Amino acid sequence: MKILLSWSSGKDSAWALHVLNRQFPGAVAALLTTVNEAVDRVAMHAVRRDVLAAQAHMAGLPLRIVAIPHPCSNEDYEARMATAVASALADGFTHVAFGDLFLEDVRRYREERLAGTGLEPLFPVWGVPTAHLAEEMIAHGLQARLSCVDTRVLDSRFAGRVFDRSLLNELPPGVDPCGENGEFHTCVTAGPMFTGALDLQPGEIVTREPFVWADLNFRHA
Repeated sequence: MKILLSWSSGKDSAWALHVLNRQFPGAVAALLTTVNEAVDRVAMHAVRRDVLAAQAHMAGLPLRIVAIPHPCSNEDYEARMATAVASALADGFTHVAFGDLFLEDVRRYREERLAGTGLEPLFPVWGVPTAHLAEEMIAHGLQARLSCVDTRVLDSRFAGRVFDRSLLNELPPGVDPCGENGEFHTCVTAGPMFTGALDLQPGEIVTREPFVWADLNFRHA
């Protein structure tokens, strides 16, 4: 069993890594991340490439980058992902794991795209109630900051904030505690899946309606 983990830089994929490490020790062999080639940042999360590389280092895993154009059509995305799948197969991978939580259409899309490729999809954190999952992550030492906020459902002041119980308590009614409906995205800085912690601080706040991003940077002494 050789697992390629879809890595968004956020808490859900990080927690999926933690779960997989417990279930199948040593089976996760690499992280796969889509990067916007126009700005050299993780797609949607807008996490810097150097932060992404530091996460992979802390996880002790090689990073496999899929560069996607901006804007990116669905045809372009699927073509580049197909190339990544073929490369993974050639390198002996048997499974691809995802940090999806409950969106049936997203899971179905992934299963359909992988059908017949030779790679089997895994969903190690699927179906866990998100209120419980968020508390479990925090209780077991996962640390993260909100890198992106959808201002249609969440105030822009949440951008850059630490993902902790205080934040959970302040989320408006209807906002998923894990942001699974796209209310927010995160960047993981520490947790049981890492060998250490990343000291990141929010910098410039960038607004492109309806989204607000907090640029997360390494703190320098």
